[in-house]
Amino acid sequence: MLEDLISVAENKGITRLSADELQQLPLLYRAAASSLSVARSIALDRNLILYLENLVLRAFFVVYGPRVGIQEALGDFLRRGFPAAVRGAIWHIAVASIAIVAGVVVGIVLVESSEDWFSALVPAAMAGGRGPASTAAHLRDGEIFAPWPGFVQSFVVFANALFRHNATIGIMIFGFGIAGGVPTLLLLGYQGLVLGAFLALHYNRGLLLDFIGWVSIHGVTELGALVLCGAGGLLIAEKVLFPGRYSRLDNLARSGTAAAALAGGAVLMVFVAGIIEGGLRQLISDTAARLTIGFATGGFWMAYFLSNRRSTGDGAET
Repeated sequence: MLEDLISVAENKGITRLSADELQQLPLLYRAAASSLSVARSIALDRNLILYLENLVLRAFFVVYGPRVGIQEALGDFLRRGFPAAVRGAIWHIAVASIAIVAGVVVGIVLVESSEDWFSALVPAAMAGGRGPASTAAHLRDGEIFAPWPGFVQSFVVFANALFRHNATIGIMIFGFGIAGGVPTLLLLGYQGLVLGAFLALHYNRGLLLDFIGWVSIHGVTELGALVLCGAGGLLIAEKVLFPGRYSRLDNLARSGTAAAALAGGAVLMVFVAGIIEGGLRQLISDTAARLTIGFATGGFWMAYFLSNRRSTGDGAET
């Protein structure tokens, strides 16, 4: 009978069991576990032992396993878990944002003083042929308003490469939080340095507004994801450096879920940014439209992170 109940729960869901069957399920599970113990102690037939082990294992997952599927768990994370984690890390987000802004300012100042700094700050692979020798026409026609390369090249090849690259950076920013947060801040600052170098380069060519529009259409999401990865890393660093009345391991265990939620949600944002940057950015060739989409994207993320506050029990709204 236990096997029949397990089969129904596995194939159709535990909600298909009646009230009487739900009451019998844990009793039958314990009986099967006892039978397995007896079989092992008196060395009965090996096939019987294997059958009982498999039956008990299946019954364990039905009785004690999670009551939600992957899709439901992901939906709950996106509706409540991720926004709640962001709202709970405001100060960490502020510090991560300051690190990026500081890097942007330093990058602008350095490249404005001498464009030779551009080559020192931006690796050749990231520069993509852009640098002090680039003319305004080259940057405008070959970068900002370059023609759309087609669906496969944009949404498959380029978007995939962007996602892997940005996700790797985000995970590094997050992971280095275990080292006290200093590498996290340095990596965030470096991302700002690179952006500042590009801003100064385009400003010197009279293309600042066009470049900002070109970047904003995806950069709001991408930079936001990196900030959240940094916030997760700083949250870990805080618990390592200031454990308080708990041990460092206990502190990490208590705060690990929130930090992982920040990093996990940020990776999803990086995926969205990769799709936008890889394909949609070149489809829209008007600077005003790009800026509008950038502002709208920022407004969407702000509204999303402030959503479901009552259902998650944040603050005084509960």
